[in-house]
Amino acid sequence: MGQLEDMHVFVRIVEAGSITQAASQLNLAKSAVSKRLGDLEKRLGTKLINRTTRTSSLSEAGNQYYQRVKLLLGEVDSLNGEITQKNQVLSGVLKLAVPLSFGISHLTPAIEFFMRLHPELNIEMDFSDGKVDIIGGGYDLAFRIGTLPDSSLKARKITPIRHTICASPDYLKRCGSPILPQDLSSHKVLKYGHWPLAGIALSDTKGTQHLVNVDDYFTANNGDAIIQIAVAGHGIVILPTFISWDALTKGDLVPILEDYSLPNMHAYAVYPSTSYLPGKVRSLIDFLTHRFGDTPYWDK
Repeated sequence: MGQLEDMHVFVRIVEAGSITQAASQLNLAKSAVSKRLGDLEKRLGTKLINRTTRTSSLSEAGNQYYQRVKLLLGEVDSLNGEITQKNQVLSGVLKLAVPLSFGISHLTPAIEFFMRLHPELNIEMDFSDGKVDIIGGGYDLAFRIGTLPDSSLKARKITPIRHTICASPDYLKRCGSPILPQDLSSHKVLKYGHWPLAGIALSDTKGTQHLVNVDDYFTANNGDAIIQIAVAGHGIVILPTFISWDALTKGDLVPILEDYSLPNMHAYAVYPSTSYLPGKVRSLIDFLTHRFGDTPYWDK
């Protein structure tokens, strides 16, 4: 390895949080990664990372070096990418973190088609509704739904995520259909774990918000599970339309309070901050953005 490769290893150690994690992500022995760091420090004549048997931290020089090196490597990657990307065959491993319901129902069929277009690409998909550590886990790309917190990561909107309030015909026949938002307080409400139902904010056609407090009768953190409970007639549910659309199409659930709307969200593609986005990552984001669009098929 030359100095440029040593710089890459140093940046990976910093962003992974440890030599052990960096070695795992780079598929190298821990001793090899430690040696690369030692060679770089020897060449520079300064300690970049203060290491003990239990902890490690950037030295002042290491922090300054990291900031400059990251910019330099970004420029190198950008230059290389501009030269090769036009005729590039997508290959290698693309590691993705995807939410469970959205990932299985919508991302998996889309990615299967993407694999047909790029047969040299190897896909790794990790399914979880929890927030993963993108850098620490070595992910190229993660998909998240909702409002993104401020972070060092970059994100692109893939498609809008809309919500609907619905219930089974049997439930509405037994318990009546809400006419006004405040009517929800007297109904059994099934809580989708990622929606804060303590206070539901509904907007009418004039833009006026109506805040309704409800008690959740049943709670689940998975949309596929809660759909079954709703279809069986146990209560009213607020769900993203990418989960409820099939049951609504079949008539197993029917929308209610259609003159009122819920805040919209978005599905995002989230990736580590870099001045150059690898071609395989950019291609998948562009593909999914085009496939789903501003009005995804489950909302048509």
